[in-house]
Amino acid sequence: MIISKFVTANGLKLHLLDHGTEGKPPLVCLHGLTGNAHNFDVLAPHLNGSYHVRSLDVRGRGDSAWGPPDEYDAPHYVADLKSLADALDLKCFSLIGTSMGGVISILFASTYPERVERVVLNDIGPEIDPAGIRRIGGYVGNSPSEFKDISEVVTYYRENYPPMASMGEGTLTEAVKWSVKPIAGGKLGWKMDPAVRAPMRPSSGAQPASGIPAAANIWPQYERIAAPILIVRGAESDILSRATARRMCESVRNARTIEVPGVGHAPSLLEPECLSAIMDFLAG
Repeated sequence: MIISKFVTANGLKLHLLDHGTEGKPPLVCLHGLTGNAHNFDVLAPHLNGSYHVRSLDVRGRGDSAWGPPDEYDAPHYVADLKSLADALDLKCFSLIGTSMGGVISILFASTYPERVERVVLNDIGPEIDPAGIRRIGGYVGNSPSEFKDISEVVTYYRENYPPMASMGEGTLTEAVKWSVKPIAGGKLGWKMDPAVRAPMRPSSGAQPASGIPAAANIWPQYERIAAPILIVRGAESDILSRATARRMCESVRNARTIEVPGVGHAPSLLEPECLSAIMDFLAG
């Protein structure tokens, strides 16, 4: 059973989902730029027999509190993770990070190496393909602020999130409903703080990459990670290039890659070869 919880971190009330199982080694899952804690609802049952799985709504997303607009950046996300881990008494734990969540994982694992057991990086690395940055900046910055109903939300995700394009209607509806909330006029609006999207809107005058916390080159931090790393790459990804994934394995001794054929950014982590690799990796 999934339990919804709140923890105060750095003055903000952050929401997390506790998937159990008490007494098992802890595992924290971190979503991507526009995601939320429910992104791991289907993955968690595969893992919670061996791990106590928790997934976090990063500040400004899901049911977590909104923060100051100028504090939606990787250093603050890492500080929140540290505060969350302290509040939950997680002395050493594993991380699964998708896209932006992977950047948070890299920075946390390099800053607090003694607190990280293992790291799974889902389609993200220390540098990002500029083509992917432009694509994400485009659809995030230009996204509508409201929807007539959930079917319009589903259509938006099909058009902008390639891995979701082929999902069944019911499965996709269940996945995306957590991203929106009722607003005036009987419509639906994003749960995410508009300030997260603001730097990526054309009217902001900023470069698309400026609003994406993963945009910085963080090779020095990545190379300081002591924990074993599993790099998951979508074979069609425009975010994590094959060359970057190769360099990630060459520069860190305990890193290895699994590539998911026919998938772009980012794999669901439920693809059979991907799920098997993750379970083997976490089992050591």
